[in-house]
Amino acid sequence: MGANGVYYRTSLGSTPTGGLRAGLASAPAYVPYNPGAVVLEDVTGATTIDMQPTGGGEIVEQLNAAARHTRLAWWILAAAALLGAATLPFGLIVWLLAIPLCWWLFLRDAAKTKAVVFYDVNDAAAQQFDELVTNWGWFTDATKLWRTVASGQVHTLHQHKRNAGASNIVQKVDASASLSGPKNLATNVAVPTVIAGKTSLHFLPDRVLVRDGKTYTDVSYAHLRVQGRQQQFIEAPGVTPRDSVKVGQTWQYVNKKGGPDRRFSNNPVLPIMLYSNLDLTNVQGLNWRVQCSRPDAAAALENTLRRMEAAAG
Repeated sequence: MGANGVYYRTSLGSTPTGGLRAGLASAPAYVPYNPGAVVLEDVTGATTIDMQPTGGGEIVEQLNAAARHTRLAWWILAAAALLGAATLPFGLIVWLLAIPLCWWLFLRDAAKTKAVVFYDVNDAAAQQFDELVTNWGWFTDATKLWRTVASGQVHTLHQHKRNAGASNIVQKVDASASLSGPKNLATNVAVPTVIAGKTSLHFLPDRVLVRDGKTYTDVSYAHLRVQGRQQQFIEAPGVTPRDSVKVGQTWQYVNKKGGPDRRFSNNPVLPIMLYSNLDLTNVQGLNWRVQCSRPDAAAALENTLRRMEAAAG
């Protein structure tokens, strides 16, 4: 199974879609003792508020200002429409005056909600970035992407037997990849992006933007640490992504030798799939693990990102 063991999700149900921090904060005061349960720890790292930008320039400040901007045009338009309707026929004058005002407000909102960044697309750094854009297809074309948000190690034999023989238990949320940047950014380049819930990473030629809700920070490639590797993962019954590789099988409940525990009549067979993990970290607390159903995806992207890291350093 390898030095890294076999990983298993927290339940056989659908992949969780909510954030972990809120779930931990609202945990009940009393939890019945369950010897088979594995304690999970949040592995999402520092928040964007806690991470100082390292990319240089004013991009982060502009993005945060754009994300905080309140759009006024629609509110003014609605107010003018209601006021005009309530004061007809004099409301026609209200509508005539509101048209140019609302038009100006729409243009203002469009400008205030975008940070504009343009890059030289002909230098050496641009060529490396083009390689990242091309290789991003490993993620965009994958059947499944996830982000790992919590993890716990199996310590006891009882936990091992109750959790399909896995060495670690993880909680994941669905993720998606694209070449579209954040809505608050206007730029002249494609932006490799991975989104998981309200968080996302956006790769620019000179930095990685990190978003959490309406807050941004960034990490320069010189400060980014990248690791890609394959990982065996125990899936739910029948879950076998078409671009992955099935490398074995186990059971929800196993005996100490790894075979099925015959004491359980409802003991489904679980496929063991070969996935790949791309870990993105830095010393300030960035901690993203993107899991891909394609076994070779992480290694391909690791090589590209390491070259960008070396060039930036």
